[in-house]
Amino acid sequence: METVNAVLVGIFGLAWGSFLNVVIHRLPRDMSLLKPPSSCPACGRRIRPWDNIPVLSYVFLGGRCRACKTKISPVYPFVELLTATGLILVFLRGGGVFSLDFFAGALFTTALIVLGVIDYFHQILPDVITLPGFALALIYAVFRDDLTLRQALVGAIVGAGFLLFVYGVYFLVRRKEGLGMGDVTMMLMVGAFLGWMPTILTLILASFTGALVGAAVMKFGKKDLQFALPFGTFLAPAAFVAMLWGNAIITAYLSLYP
Repeated sequence: METVNAVLVGIFGLAWGSFLNVVIHRLPRDMSLLKPPSSCPACGRRIRPWDNIPVLSYVFLGGRCRACKTKISPVYPFVELLTATGLILVFLRGGGVFSLDFFAGALFTTALIVLGVIDYFHQILPDVITLPGFALALIYAVFRDDLTLRQALVGAIVGAGFLLFVYGVYFLVRRKEGLGMGDVTMMLMVGAFLGWMPTILTLILASFTGALVGAAVMKFGKKDLQFALPFGTFLAPAAFVAMLWGNAIITAYLSLYP
């Protein structure tokens, strides 16, 4: 039965990922998420339902618009597959499809995907996602067994406070912003959902991977230290890892120091 439910969660994830593509495309452009119906960005032709099947339509159409043959970005099927995979992993963590834990985890995963992709392309982290996400994480903490409201608040303070500290130090030294306030509000949401220890793990993982990617970009992409990386794109997968495996990682690390 669990396998069947996992498959159903994956199918829903593909469809949900298709909607997330709409959010990712329209939200930074201040467009309505509901109107007009999905259409080709190049020719404006409305996309028919049979050409809007997650992943499959992209494959059958060869990654091009049926009407104008303009190439469709592979980001669309990527987001659909990423959403399906993320929701399946949240389901396999336990709790059941109709449990509050699964619903909250799926919603948190959704927010991370949207924030990570939008930040990659636009270098913004919309408050319309992070601040309601922060509020919902605090409400969720009231009903959780593994995290209290106080611990959620501490996590939010640790996550946002650390980035605020980095922001302030960098500004004092360089007289310009080293990161955006969107990163701070994102960590409010992440910290409130995860608690303080997984939040620290999130910051460590994101900083480490960001440093590796930054070094690679400077070496092979001929960029200098002024090149800005979208930190939210690294925070998002790090927070997802911390949500699913953070406690195991922290326990394994602490066991090295009995």
